[in-house]
Order: sequence, then C-alpha cells, then structure tokens
Amino acid sequence: MKNVMILGAGLTGLTLAYQLKKAGIAAILIEARNRPGGRIHTLYPAGEAPVEMGATWLGEKHEALVALLNELELPVFEQFLQGYTFYEPISTSPPQVFLLPDQAPNLRIAGGSSVLINKLLSYLTPDQLHLGQRVQKIVYHNGIFSVESPDQSFSTDILVSTIPPKLLVEKLEFQPALPESLVQKAQQTHTWMGESIKVAITYPRAFWREKKYSGSVFSNVGPISELYDHSNVEASHFALKGFMSGALHGATQGQRKALVFQQLQKYFGDEALQYSTYYDCVWQQEEDTFAPYAGYILPHQNNGDSVFREAYFDGRFIIAGTETAAAFPGYMDGAVASGMEAAKRVLKLL
Repeated sequence: MKNVMILGAGLTGLTLAYQLKKAGIAAILIEARNRPGGRIHTLYPAGEAPVEMGATWLGEKHEALVALLNELELPVFEQFLQGYTFYEPISTSPPQVFLLPDQAPNLRIAGGSSVLINKLLSYLTPDQLHLGQRVQKIVYHNGIFSVESPDQSFSTDILVSTIPPKLLVEKLEFQPALPESLVQKAQQTHTWMGESIKVAITYPRAFWREKKYSGSVFSNVGPISELYDHSNVEASHFALKGFMSGALHGATQGQRKALVFQQLQKYFGDEALQYSTYYDCVWQQEEDTFAPYAGYILPHQNNGDSVFREAYFDGRFIIAGTETAAAFPGYMDGAVASGMEAAKRVLKLL
C-alpha cells in the first residue's frame, strides 16, 4: 500500500483525510500551525457566544458542504436578520435605516464552524496529525517525496497540498522545480481571507434586538464595512461580528478597538459600549495564510484555474484547497469539494 501525505489540516485537508479514512487509508497530515482548522477558527470564550475569526456562512447552494454536514449530522441555523439595518454611504450624512428585503437565507453551523473541524478530526487517530511542522522543502526522486520541515523529515508516495497556491510556490522549495507556468499563475492567485480583518464583540444582552434592530450594518465609512448579529443558535449568548477595513492591519489592536466602539456608538448609542469581550483577527499577519502580492490582485483572481487540477510529478502530486475548486472557490464549499475531488484522485492512484 502506498503512503499518502496531506499538507495542511484545514477544511480541505481534513475532508480529504476523512474520505480516505472511510476507504481504509490513514493519510498523514502535516500542519504548519499549532492548531488544525486553517482559515476556520472559532473562539469559545467562557460563558459567551462562540465567535468566528474565519469562515462563517454557507447557503443551500453549497451542495458539497451541505452534504458533508448532513452526513456528519451537524445542524445549521439561519443568520438573524430580523429588524432594521443601518446603511452609511458617506461620512457627511447620518446613517440610513431600512429593512432588508427577503432573500435566500445565509446559514451558520450550530456551535460554530470549528464544530465541523472537530468532527472531522474525531475520525482520525492522533498519530495522523502533525502540528507545528512548517514544510520548507520537497524533493521528488524515484517515485518518493521527501518532505522536510526545520526539525523533522517525512517521506511519502503520494503528496497532496492544500496550501494556498501563492504560499505553496513561494514558501516551499521544490526539487525538481515546479513548472514555471504553474508558479506564475499561483503567484497571481488571490488567497481567500488573506486581507481580511474579522472583529467580534460579545454582549450580556442583545440590546439591538430589543430595539428592533437586526444588528446588521453596511458602511462605506468604516472602519467596520459589514456587521451582523452573531448570537448563538440558542439565542442565549449574544454577539456582533463583522469585517473591518484591511487598511487597518498595521494599527494596534487598541487603536482598532477604539475605532470600532466609536463607530458602534454612532449607531446603537452608549449600550454598544457595555460589552463583555472584544476580539479581532488580522489575517494579513498570519504567515501561513498571507504573502504580499507583487501587484494588484482582484478578489478571487485565478481561483479555480484549471492549472491547479493538472497532474504533477508523475501524477503523484495533487494540488487542492479552496482556491483550486472548480465551483465556489474561496468558500467553505470549495474547500470541501476540493477535498472530495482530491480523494477520488488519490484512490485512483492507489
């Protein structure tokens, strides 16, 4: 039996490992971070609502993800959007208040997105997962890959990367080198979440619901551009969560926090200042997610490009991950679909 190794223990890597485990194959996962999950990262403050610092929403159209959640018996619930929403088009006029039109519901995973990560992990044995191993060099010779991190070396017959393509080609040394066409395309491929700043604030009560507000904000002024109710599925713990301008990645957390509460006070009054906990996550500071671009890159640029689904190193090296998915690249659904497709390719090789 050939050995299978997966670079990255995010949603794609864990979906792939789960699919292979069902086929009786125990793949090894190598993860640079000291935690699994990648760009899914739920915080669980004691006595507060779980808050997402990474991937959050899905829809019924995300068929691969919905099918996996159903298979694993993990429930979802609708994003709370009932009540009035704030819209702030310009800084020189007061925010407008309106009701959102009916639309297809956005869904969240009950208990937080990391519930899916932990469920997939539960099907693996502890020896399958190696955390804190930042791979630096991959050598392919006579049908075998040597995978080297600063303090450990691994070997495998089949290697699957779920690392964002840009990081894969820029942070890992390959011998022999990857094709230049692949390298150039990967360097110009947008990394999902890379420039995002997520912010979340927990509260002892949902004062916005009491005032018939949805908790949603859309602002061209910022620093928060979008904000949503982020209370738990039981509606027993309450939070707001949103996206902050990526331009603030160089500010201190204290500076970002001050700007956030100044903005929230403008909409909700002094009750917005009576918070329990504040969190933000600057993904641009995550070396295993973000690498600077040489020029301007559009959101989702080159995501899903067919070059990432070609065969490399005698077909034994497979490139996967949400940026490579043929459908919904850059979303949780793309990550799951890519993991499932990679599993089919691995099983065919075996």
